[in-house]
Amino acid sequence: MKFTRGYWMTRENFTMNYAAQCVRVEKKDGALKVLAATRPVRSRGETLNGAILEVEFTAPRENIIRVRVTHFAGKQDRAPHFATFEEDVNPAIAESEEAACFTSGGLTAKVLKAEGRWQVDFLGRNGQVLTTSGFRAMAHALDRNTGKTYMSDSLMLDVGECVYGLGERFTPYVKNGQSVDMWNADGGTASELAYKNIPFYMTNRGYGIFVEDTSDVSFEIASEKVERAQFSVEGETLVYDVIYGETPKGVLDLYTALTGRPPILPAWSFGLWLSTSFTTNYDEETASSFIDGMAQRDIPLSVFHFDCFWMRGYNWCDFEWDPETFPDPEGMLKRYHDRGLKLCCWINPYIAQQSPLFAEGAKNGYLIKKTNGDVWQTDLWQAGMGIVDVTNPEARKWYCGYLKKLLAMGVDCLKTDFGERIPVKDIAYFDGSSALHMHNYFTFLYNQMVFETIREVRGEGEAILFARSATAGGQQFPVHWGGDNSASYVSMAETLRAGLSMSHSGFGFWSHDISGFESTAPAHVYKRWVQFGLLSSHSRLHGSSSYRVPWAFDEESVNVVRKFTKLKCRLMPYLYAAAMEAHEHGTPMMRPMMLEFPADPACDTLDRQYMLGESLLVAPIFREDGRVSYYLPEGCWTSLLSGEKTCGNHWVAEQHDFMSLPLMVRPGTVLPLGSCDTRPDYDYTENLELHVYQLPEGESRTVRIYDTKGQLAATYTVTMKGGQAQVQTDARNAFTVVVHA
Repeated sequence: MKFTRGYWMTRENFTMNYAAQCVRVEKKDGALKVLAATRPVRSRGETLNGAILEVEFTAPRENIIRVRVTHFAGKQDRAPHFATFEEDVNPAIAESEEAACFTSGGLTAKVLKAEGRWQVDFLGRNGQVLTTSGFRAMAHALDRNTGKTYMSDSLMLDVGECVYGLGERFTPYVKNGQSVDMWNADGGTASELAYKNIPFYMTNRGYGIFVEDTSDVSFEIASEKVERAQFSVEGETLVYDVIYGETPKGVLDLYTALTGRPPILPAWSFGLWLSTSFTTNYDEETASSFIDGMAQRDIPLSVFHFDCFWMRGYNWCDFEWDPETFPDPEGMLKRYHDRGLKLCCWINPYIAQQSPLFAEGAKNGYLIKKTNGDVWQTDLWQAGMGIVDVTNPEARKWYCGYLKKLLAMGVDCLKTDFGERIPVKDIAYFDGSSALHMHNYFTFLYNQMVFETIREVRGEGEAILFARSATAGGQQFPVHWGGDNSASYVSMAETLRAGLSMSHSGFGFWSHDISGFESTAPAHVYKRWVQFGLLSSHSRLHGSSSYRVPWAFDEESVNVVRKFTKLKCRLMPYLYAAAMEAHEHGTPMMRPMMLEFPADPACDTLDRQYMLGESLLVAPIFREDGRVSYYLPEGCWTSLLSGEKTCGNHWVAEQHDFMSLPLMVRPGTVLPLGSCDTRPDYDYTENLELHVYQLPEGESRTVRIYDTKGQLAATYTVTMKGGQAQVQTDARNAFTVVVHA
């Protein structure tokens, strides 16, 4: 939200009260409390007839400082709040004539006490200024036209400082120059709207900012004031956390420690998922033909997904299989299980009026109501539908009871679609929550209840969703996919940008509809997108009005899907270790280049390539002719597919056929390759191959291999001595070592 016109002038409808001077300091109960006058105070008379801002500094975790800015403290708080995981911290609080300082770990907030001047410097471990809230930054605003009030702060950006994250954004990767509002919406991938809005950003200066507000936080990132990142919320209180990780990975480690980390995911989920697609006509015979076709063509298939029309039209959701197309669902699911497949079904939190659940939910108060007591309804999506009130514990239990029946029938996981179109006007939630704040937070409770239901039924380590909407903390209920994209290279590129932004936002796993959801891709787009999709954390063939089986495109598409599915299976020892890193530290599997190479400024803006784990560079191809340009950081890199070596620290231009793309191994890597290319879940230590790339003489690398339940199975420490690779290991199974000189 913009409050000014240019640097000096305030917009006509706003009255602004900016923090202008520290007038009082109090140290109490591990907190530093500062009173900020909104005009210079040079005499006692100037303490009258003016607003003040109460500013409190606390430490929810080491190296995190929470800033709470309050204007009026008497406003009723009905907002749901993000769940955070805090720890006991013993902050250092000091005061001198010049300043008051609050320190958590290596991070310090230094409040200047000079007359007529407001300034809060956030300092890193060595005393360097990370960012500053200074002149006309921290503020209370009154919109005289609407009567609404807002709280705001703006933090300085340094020369060359880039801002990343803010959820799944399809706009430019670096957020500088953008106005971004946190409002979950079903807008497709070709718009500024986003399904997953996360009020957290990080920069390439070693820190991040998390605004702890579940409403529509508004960000002006080097836009209203080009030298600042501003954030504002409606109301009388603003809470934000300054997170000091020193490195980009360190920032994500701290942020996910605070807001939650993803769980251990089942190894089978990393294989290929195939969908019936959305509006296609299908029944058991159709589904079986797809499964048979994949097997006949030697394409490993791990998960088969039934989209919306597994239920009857107009009845979504009643959780009943359409009897005309699936007369024997339990038998069908067993037959597919016997073939080694996992099964997924589409659901959403909406209950159509024709569903038997509607009357039941309305009668018992399980659906969202208007303030007059009526059930809120709409014809948008399903005729007359209502929405489950996820703030009602009994409603959650009721809804999940139907899910348990579905899981007991043989379904393994669920696609939790929608969750963005949540009404705000004249809404009364069961627990009294603010409708404004519930709009985005709804998806957290929705995905949480479904994920926990699957975990309860299937057990720890077996729960997984395929979710579209999210907010902060949603990374605890993976995996998320990128929404409704289109069948084009342009949409493929915007999909990748969104995935990179999600990686900056604390989400360790991320997927997308291979070849685009809307329309049907030409074969060349399909094949290029397959390469990208099977080098993503999770891989799903899904679309709208046509089937996405490869033989529907051309014969070469079959070869491409086979090759890259089998490659992903062989990469599973490496990929599953990367998944465990996401679980333990919040480091995403798909990593923006700057996350792995923060010291290389050339990586700051790269948005058409990424690292898959710490050692594999992927540069998807966005052209029919196979031409691609990508940047290689310093060192001698090796193509995993061809074995060719290329020296880095510059841009590379190449041309690839559909069986290839730039998939480069980082120098100094020991890459574990598994022995199985027919499924993703197997014993990764059996006949393991350790491929050693450009490991310098005398240096060592340790590779950790996990079993499919996330337990450490073996470690291998490889050291180069005299040009030979020597291995120390606790592994019981035989392995081989291949040195790539």
